[in-house]
Order: sequence, then C-alpha cells, then structure tokens
Amino acid sequence: MKVKLRKHRQKAPWRNDDLVRAQKQQCHRAEQKWRKSKLQVHYEMYKGELYAYNQILCRTRERYFSEIIGSCSSNSRVLFTTVNRLTNPPTQLPIELVCTPKCNEFAVFFNDKVQGIKKAINSTTHITIQRPPTHSKLTHFIPVTDQTVQETITRLSSSTCCLDVLPTRFLKSVLNSVMPSITQIVNMSLQSGIFPEALKTAVIKPLLKKSSLDPTVLNNYRPISNLPFLGKVLEKVVYQQLTDFLLLNNSFDVFQSGFRPHHSTETALIKVTNDIRLNTDDGKVSVLILLDLSAAFDTVDHGILLHRLQDWVGISGSALSWLKSYLEDRKYFVEIGSCVSDYMGLNCGVPQGSILGPLLFNLYMLPLGQLIRSNNISYHNYADDTQIYVSLTTGEYGPVDSLSHCLQQISAWMQNNFLQLNSNKTEVIIFGPQKQREIVSSYLHSLSLKPSNQVRNLGVIMDSDLNFNSHIKSVTSAAFYHLKNIAKIKNIVSKPDLEILIHAFVSSRLDYCNGLLTGLSKRAVNSFSTSRMLLLES
Repeated sequence: MKVKLRKHRQKAPWRNDDLVRAQKQQCHRAEQKWRKSKLQVHYEMYKGELYAYNQILCRTRERYFSEIIGSCSSNSRVLFTTVNRLTNPPTQLPIELVCTPKCNEFAVFFNDKVQGIKKAINSTTHITIQRPPTHSKLTHFIPVTDQTVQETITRLSSSTCCLDVLPTRFLKSVLNSVMPSITQIVNMSLQSGIFPEALKTAVIKPLLKKSSLDPTVLNNYRPISNLPFLGKVLEKVVYQQLTDFLLLNNSFDVFQSGFRPHHSTETALIKVTNDIRLNTDDGKVSVLILLDLSAAFDTVDHGILLHRLQDWVGISGSALSWLKSYLEDRKYFVEIGSCVSDYMGLNCGVPQGSILGPLLFNLYMLPLGQLIRSNNISYHNYADDTQIYVSLTTGEYGPVDSLSHCLQQISAWMQNNFLQLNSNKTEVIIFGPQKQREIVSSYLHSLSLKPSNQVRNLGVIMDSDLNFNSHIKSVTSAAFYHLKNIAKIKNIVSKPDLEILIHAFVSSRLDYCNGLLTGLSKRAVNSFSTSRMLLLES
C-alpha cells in the first residue's frame, strides 16, 4: 500500500510552526525506516506518525485562521479579504507591473487624476452662506494618560504596513514596556500643536477594482492607502476630543449621518424613506435626487477646511495649529511587491485610510446643509452622499422648480469648494401613485432631469413603488453566494469561527437596513423571512 504525505502549498504560514516541522521530521524518519525494512510493524508506526502529522497540521492551520478571524471579527473588509484568499486563487499582478518605473507611473497617475478634477472645476458663480454663531472655542487638546493611550491602542485594528517600525501585533504584545514613550510622543504632539513629520507618509497599493478588468490599464485600479499605526493612535486621541467638543456644542449637521456616534446609513435611509411614505399616504408625489461626487475626499482644499474649522466650528490656538500641521506637507509612495516609487507630495484632500479624515470632511461640508435648507428642500447626508427631496400635490410644480434651482446652487457651491458634482452618476427617482409619477416625470424631463424607476441608495435598491422586491432578491442572492464560499472552508476553521464568518457575511446582510421593510406587504415579508430561514439553517 502506497501512503503519501498530504500536499500543502510551500508558502502556507502554518507549515512553519515548530511543532508541525518536528512532527514532519518524525514522519519522514518513520517512512524511511519502513521503506528500508519493509516490515509491517514499521509500516503501522509510519501510518501513526503520518496521522499525527495531519492532525497537528489541521489544528495549527485552524489556530492560524482563528487568530486572523478573531482579530478582525469587527472588520468586515478584512474578513472578506481573508475568506476570499482562502476560497479563490489570488489575482496575480502582471509581472510587467512589478517594477520601479511602473510604481512611479502609478504614483503620477493617482496624483494627476486628482489634479485633473481640480483643474476641471470652473467656478463662475460665488455662493455666500452666512455662518452660524460659535459660542464655545476649542483652543487646545488635553494631554492624555497612559491608560487612555493603552485603551486607544487596544481598540484599534491590528493591521500593519511597511511604514511601521514594529508590527502592530508585536507592539501590542510589548505595550507595557513602550507605553510611557508612546504617551510622551502623543502628549508632546498635542501640546506643541505639531503632527510628527515621520507619520505623514502613506504607502499606496494599487488594487484592481474588479477581477474582470484589464490589469494593464491604470484607470482600472483604486489607490489603497496605508498609514503608520502610531499616527492612527495620535489621530484617535484627537478624534475623541474633537468629537466630544462637537457633540457638546451641537456642531454637527442635524441631517448628517456619516461617521457620527449613533448614526449610520440605516438612520439616513429610514429618515428619508419614512418621509416619502408619509407623503405617499397623503396622496403626494415625492422626488428624490441622489448626488454623486468625484473623488470628494481627495479634492478637499486645505485652506477652506482650516477656515471652516476656525469660523464655523470654533477651533483656534494650538488645536488649529495641530490640525494645520496634520493636513500639510503630507506625501505618499506606491508599493508593488518589493518595488516602490519616488515620493509624491499631497497638497489637497483629507488623508485616505485615516481616522480623522471622514470627520474633517463632514465639517468641510457644513455649509451645504444650510444652503439646502435656505431653499426649503428636505435633505439627508451620509459623508459625501447627499439626498435631496421634495413632495408635491397634483398639478403643483413649484417644489420641483425649487429643487432644480437648489441643484444649480449646490453645483455652484461645490465648485467654489473644489468639489466636483458628477452629473452622469446623479440619479433621480419619483415615488407615489403611478399616474401622478408619469406627469411629474414629463415635467422633470423638461428641466433636463431624467428619473429612473430604480436606484441604489447607500447599498439599498429603491424602486418607485417602494416594495423593495429587487433589494430583497439582491440581498438573498449575495447572502447565498457568501454562504457557499464559507462552506468551502468549513473543514479548516473551527465552529466558533464559522459562526463569526456567517454573522459577518450572511446574517449581517440580512439585517442591514431591514427596518426599511416595515410596512411591506405580507407576501414580501414572508418571502424575505423564508429566504432568511433557509440561509441560517444552511
């Protein structure tokens, strides 16, 4: 009988475990002894060692993935990457891309793309918006204790990059030894109003947007930015103090749900959908416009942002100096494999992959809400996704005219603020009785607004009848796809880890924005409930 060791890829990390290598050596020695003697007793010993080797290998592999899944249980993006790596062969970049000249080409391309958008913005109309009075001031950030820094580091993801002096996992394991030094760095930065120069560099890794796209076309890649871990610790400390100040002074836009405590895409969608349903119950038609911006985070003007922080939010002194230092003189380089590009400077935008970036963008957009309200238009924002909508009765077109006028003002304001409204991706949809929808649709066409019967809004497919049939089908289809993917690896991960994956990829999808399904027909709810039961039972 011919017995062979199971074949495993040489690069599998779990094969480097000391216990696995020791057992493998024992297995090889037993095999050599049996092949030399040809005795049955030695053959049985070899089979026993082989069995032990396979058991140890399986346990080590299971432990390896359990550690990854456990550390990323709250990060769906990392979990998706992990599962995708296990179930699908990795997409290899063409060998011609793995070179320094190509890295430089990517670096220039990503920079030129942003600069091209800024240059294309041609502002001919200046929109002036009166800022609200600011009563409180944030003049400085407060020094923090070792305990605060430790809690901050513990809660942050363990992701690391080539810019880190120590791998994040190792840093966390020796945290008690280095804690005083980290706290000193954080407090010196807060007190001096200077963000450390060494932490302003980002490493960009090009990621193909879809596996079906041509990998030789640069425009098919999106830049994935990685920042030093210590910089994120400092950002998180400032983020917490800044957020507390904003909440205390009610500085957030009431209808901004992006990157705020106790707010989410679901709160934004439920607010808008509920308003539309109330209008429909009153026999009115609702018109909803979904605005789309091109590379909004990347084109933010630093001067305008600092002006916004000072005059609209009330930040001054060393706190404003720190934020100015944080934004300015940043740079990046592109890394592909072992090759890197030259450094490129960043003179606009909030840092990608940062903790503070989304919050600063929300503050940058504060005047937009005031502009929309001045036109008596309802709205709701989620970061750079803006929804504006009106309701109207039969034969009434005044609100639609106001909506069109508001859209023109929004476009002008965005140009004033170096933001580009993408008219090709801006979508319009009408809700209400079908006959009235048809009449309003004709009027919208006369204003060069082309309504659709179905749009995707913050990950939810909305249709003119608000029955969410297309959304339910899409959600269940995606959930079955991920369940099938998870089934491929059920033999190499533990049961608790499988439960984490199912929650991250299946039940979370079924639960996402299910508050929108309230009030649907019994047939639609039963259809969704049946699909949910089948998925969870699987």
